[in-house]
Amino acid sequence: MKRSTFSVAFYVRKTRINKPGESPISVRVTVDGVRADTVAKKMVKPQLWDTARGKAVEHTAYTKELNMYLDSLRAKFIRIHRDMEQDGEEYITAQAIVNRYLGRDKPERHTLLEVFREHNEKCRALSGIDMAPATVERYETSLKHTREFIQHTYNRDDIYLDELDRQFIEDYEFYLKTVRKCAHNTTTKYLKNFKRIIHVALNKEWLKKDPFQGIRFSLQPVKRDFLEKHEIEKMYRKEISIERLSQVRDIFIFCCFTGLAFTDVKQLGPEHISTDLNGNKWIRKARQKTKNVCHIPLMDIPVTIIEKYKDYPHFQEKGALLPVLCNQKMNAYIKEIATICGINKNLSTHCARHTFATLMLAHGVTIDNVAKMLGHSDTKMTRHYAKVLDSSIMRDMQQVQKQIVF
Repeated sequence: MKRSTFSVAFYVRKTRINKPGESPISVRVTVDGVRADTVAKKMVKPQLWDTARGKAVEHTAYTKELNMYLDSLRAKFIRIHRDMEQDGEEYITAQAIVNRYLGRDKPERHTLLEVFREHNEKCRALSGIDMAPATVERYETSLKHTREFIQHTYNRDDIYLDELDRQFIEDYEFYLKTVRKCAHNTTTKYLKNFKRIIHVALNKEWLKKDPFQGIRFSLQPVKRDFLEKHEIEKMYRKEISIERLSQVRDIFIFCCFTGLAFTDVKQLGPEHISTDLNGNKWIRKARQKTKNVCHIPLMDIPVTIIEKYKDYPHFQEKGALLPVLCNQKMNAYIKEIATICGINKNLSTHCARHTFATLMLAHGVTIDNVAKMLGHSDTKMTRHYAKVLDSSIMRDMQQVQKQIVF
């Protein structure tokens, strides 16, 4: 590598004088005759500056201290130039030396919450297009938990991406389970959302190493309650005088006989009901979550429920077939209804979907057809909904019994 000429000099800008009569001192770095200037962050009165020597006249303690500072600053620039030569940099320029002194040669540092917010803004723009509103809300909650974790654990408002490591992930998991009191599966879902943000940073090359490397997620099996046939009938026939509970009961029963998820039944409109050549009514609707189309023949009970609410105000105002409340209220009222009906199970809107799958399979509907009605792309997911009933076991065993003859 060709050795370059290099020098550092100081000068005073006499045209720029402040009220106390001082001028700023500037630094001039020259490499191969090309120069670059920056400020020395010190002031001096022009009459106390020796232009020929490029330093202050040492008449006072202040000017002596000033010259010591300038000497240390000169040494810093010399050290930067030497380090760049030792690093084997091919092109060493005056501006490159100044940039390294100012720290401008380092990559821009981005923060975790900066990436999180940018990601969530894009999610909000895609809400209802490529992303379900519930997913957007889940990422917003994840952002909130992450921000509170950083404040709680590090007493900071944010953290740089290059500070993230495996310990951060482990501390975050511990925080979710202890401070936030999240169950294992809930914690895992938040960590998966967080991992998505890390992948965004990795793809932008703002983060060099994946802190999740070597970490594997696993969900614990969850036992979800569902209604058996006699419990569905008990709830359906129960006289309920409170209108809000009666409506929620009807919608829950409707989902038990159609398998619709909460979001899909809330969006259900007249355009989703069709009649085939034989006069049979069907629900044909793309699921909000997966966009897979459900093909569900309507049995008498759900048809009766639709007819019951066709003259309600919600139909004229929103074009909805059923008066569906928010999911939080629906779940609260369903639990109240279960108590009224003497059903000792932890019910929710999603339990109706499990009930439908179990009911269909128990009555001999093939798993492929159940998957089609639920809007699943294959039967793997459907098997998570399928529950083995005692009645199904007994039915199969009776078939075996008939074939065993001694």
